[in-house]
Amino acid sequence: MLELKTVTVKQDGKVAHLMLNRGDKANAVNQQMWEELQKAFDWVAEEASVRAVVISGSGAHFCSGIDLALLMEIGTKLGKEVARNAQKLKKVIRDSQQLMDTIDSCPKPVLAAIHGCCYGGGIDLISACDMRYCVSDARFTIKEVDMGMAADWGTLQRLPNIVGDGVVRELAYTGRVFDGEEAQRIGLVNESFATNELMLDKVFSVAHQIAAKSPVAVQGTKEMLRYSRDHSIEDGLNYVATWNAAMLQSNDLKVAVMAGMSKSTPEFED
Repeated sequence: MLELKTVTVKQDGKVAHLMLNRGDKANAVNQQMWEELQKAFDWVAEEASVRAVVISGSGAHFCSGIDLALLMEIGTKLGKEVARNAQKLKKVIRDSQQLMDTIDSCPKPVLAAIHGCCYGGGIDLISACDMRYCVSDARFTIKEVDMGMAADWGTLQRLPNIVGDGVVRELAYTGRVFDGEEAQRIGLVNESFATNELMLDKVFSVAHQIAAKSPVAVQGTKEMLRYSRDHSIEDGLNYVATWNAAMLQSNDLKVAVMAGMSKSTPEFED
């Protein structure tokens, strides 16, 4: 099991729980957390015994976005030449985007459990997850517009596929704060709950349901959904035909069919 400082990693059966562990800093993402989240998701992707992932935050908030100290540090490394500064900044931004890409492309479904504030980079993070759940009094905002910049970790690219283009434009242009009930209404989260405890109970229940299924089937389904999001229907149908030409030969199919016939619970290999 990974031993990290800014992210707590635990495994409950087939479910991994990643908890942001900078609660005293509202789980703002600094360089160390960025690196450790990357390590955690690299481990999740490779660990066969993990079939689903829950990400949550310690303390009073899920994630308040990027740590301003990190932004200040980046600023101190810039010189006076605009073109060269732009080259440096583009590399920094592209490198930082990699974490959200890693979450998005994680072969295991990732469920976000959100409480307190989820601002700026926190929206980038949950936009890269498969499913989102929150406490009804959670607070969300695409904060970057109030910082004089455009969100650059994936919110503007992924969120229109979750809540719709017009809704994203309003939230991104205004930077207004909205609560968990509105988040459910616009489709950002699957469900909102009165308390953090009720939310976590539901999130882990869903995660364990997913983890009980064939990992071949679940991971294949995620791959098809991701591919189809970015391609035409025809391309998606061709890809799933190619994919299933191999996957339909998996022993998991036989196990599932036999369990269905005997009305028993199937057990799948990792």
